[in-house]
Amino acid sequence: MPRKKIPTTVYLTPEQADALRALHERTKVPVAEYVREGIDLILERHADVLPGQVLIPGLEETARRRAR
Repeated sequence: MPRKKIPTTVYLTPEQADALRALHERTKVPVAEYVREGIDLILERHADVLPGQVLIPGLEETARRRAR
C-alpha cells in the first residue's frame, strides 16, 4: 500500500520546471517522483546534521554505513 503523501508547494525556476517536464515526457515518471527523489538525496547527504540523529524512514541503510 502506498504511503500517504503530504501536499506542499515548491517554487522552481522556469529552467528547472522545463527540465523536469522534459524528463517526464521522455521517461513518463511523474515530476513529483523526481522531486521526492531529490529531497531524499539531500536528506541523505545531510543526515549527520539532522536534530537528534533521527533515522529517516527508508534511509536506515545509509545511516548504518556512515556509522561504520
